[in-house]
Amino acid sequence: MNAPQSWQIISLALAAIAALILLVTRWKLNPFLALTVAALGMGGGAVLLGVKPVSGDGTAAWTFLQVVDAFQLGLGRTLGGVACVICLGAILGKLLSESGGATVLARGFSQFFGKDNAGWCIIALAITVGLSSWFAVGFLLLLPVLQGLTRETGRPFLSLAIPLVSFLSVMHGVMPPHPGPVIAVSALHADTGKVLLWGFLIGIPTAAIAGPFFAKIAVRRLHTTLPPLPPAREEALRAPGFALTLFSILLPIALMMLATAAELLGLKGTPAGTVLLSLGSPVVAMLVGVLFCLWSLGSRCGWKGPQLLKFSEQSVNAIGMTLLTVGAGGGFARVLTESGLAKILGEMAAEAHLPLMLYGWLASAFIRVATGSATVAITVAADLLAPMLGQSPDASPELLVVAIGCGSLFLSHLNDAGFWIVRDCLGLSVRETLQTWTITETIIGVAGLLLALGAEALRHAF
Repeated sequence: MNAPQSWQIISLALAAIAALILLVTRWKLNPFLALTVAALGMGGGAVLLGVKPVSGDGTAAWTFLQVVDAFQLGLGRTLGGVACVICLGAILGKLLSESGGATVLARGFSQFFGKDNAGWCIIALAITVGLSSWFAVGFLLLLPVLQGLTRETGRPFLSLAIPLVSFLSVMHGVMPPHPGPVIAVSALHADTGKVLLWGFLIGIPTAAIAGPFFAKIAVRRLHTTLPPLPPAREEALRAPGFALTLFSILLPIALMMLATAAELLGLKGTPAGTVLLSLGSPVVAMLVGVLFCLWSLGSRCGWKGPQLLKFSEQSVNAIGMTLLTVGAGGGFARVLTESGLAKILGEMAAEAHLPLMLYGWLASAFIRVATGSATVAITVAADLLAPMLGQSPDASPELLVVAIGCGSLFLSHLNDAGFWIVRDCLGLSVRETLQTWTITETIIGVAGLLLALGAEALRHAF
């Protein structure tokens, strides 16, 4: 691709992102429609420029029908990866709130940590749950607990919500077995154990800066109200105990962690490993968790079959538009990637002859901002770094994994599925989400890079 066309594609992408922001924030267009318009507009501009799609044979130019197909493919793949998990998480969350389990957990943790230390409670839960669960899964699982703690302690909900999303996001971006870090570990031939070690040493302080510290600033500038926790119903209802409620919410997490342990212990391919890996896949683990909760937080608490069916339907109905928006974000990302934007940004970073870690972070951050996908960003950045790593024998592949993982979280905005999940679940406006979630992710990206660079300098010094 020649230089003039590369700059034209970058200009098109910037225009599409700007149009998306204006359509949603100024003209109040439905986010699903706005993402669709922006994606097809970007693709239409690429067609006029005669761009050849990345997945094509390299000879034929893109057609508008192929743009539509790319958008649909991206939408389908995104929903195929997260729709089932999000729906199961929503059902579990509904059962947790309707049974009063969220309040039970909130009171139990509040008594254990003390009302003044509710933030530590959220952090402990976010690290535990986020280690093995996807961001969306962990967020939906802990949302009712966040609501309960907010009510129990009387604190501004952003003071608890921002640390929650910060730690969950860092766990998702830098810690195996999440897909992005696993891909980077493989591409850079890094040691998984060392990645986990550096992930904790760098990720925890990074999340602390972006979470609790930034939350103190945010609560002084923004005054928002968390969507109310539905009160537990009185008729024929027995509140679940603390231990059973905690077990119910951690069951899918435990199954996923067992699968991770089986893989790390080399049990893959053995009968026991096959069983553990099957039970620990996110969909199966969440399904097992929901089925157990239908008893522990449902029928055991006095709810009958028709009531449980109603709860399940209500929870899925409530996230219908969120799912469509998440899917449209995936479609937009696919169109941007097919237009060659990710490749162009990666090549530009390489031509700048930057230090290896900074180059990897910039490549990951650029692609993240352009496509909205953390997994795409870390995958492309790792592939770009792999051939260069052999020329820098002193570089630590494990620190590179952590650095590009932080870069893949940088500046989440309207083309990121996580942006819409956070906005809808926390009841924020687009502007408020930009002022909280987007800034949190940006701090994660920058702080993670600085800490990784500092760790690399100390490693060379000693």
